[in-house]
Amino acid sequence: QVELEESGGGSVQTGGSLRLSCTASGAIFCKHAMNWYRQAPGREPKTGAFVARIEVGGTSTYADFVKDRFTISQDNAKSTVYLQMNNLKPEDSAIYYCKIDLGVWNSDVNDCVRPGALSYWGQGTPVTVSS
Repeated sequence: QVELEESGGGSVQTGGSLRLSCTASGAIFCKHAMNWYRQAPGREPKTGAFVARIEVGGTSTYADFVKDRFTISQDNAKSTVYLQMNNLKPEDSAIYYCKIDLGVWNSDVNDCVRPGALSYWGQGTPVTVSS
């Protein structure tokens, strides 16, 4: 079992900044990537909007609506991913969820295979941006 704990959410005014953190713990094997999604309160996180992703090797991907404003980074030694959010807008208000993608170990080839075969979600951290 893998647990994810997010932190760093809060309330800011338009143009402000926040830094979200997400730390994974537990049976973290064959880690492939960590992601941030966002969703309106009360709705299913898995149907939320993709925000950013960073793979173990460092490759990052962003949603168009956050490019040049948000930066994702990681500390693999701490199994922690960060999301630096700058120039926040009211439309960025949401619950931000962390998701970790894992592969599975294949003993026949002594390697991790099927990246993303397993995923775990955090409980979310709220972000409110006021105008």
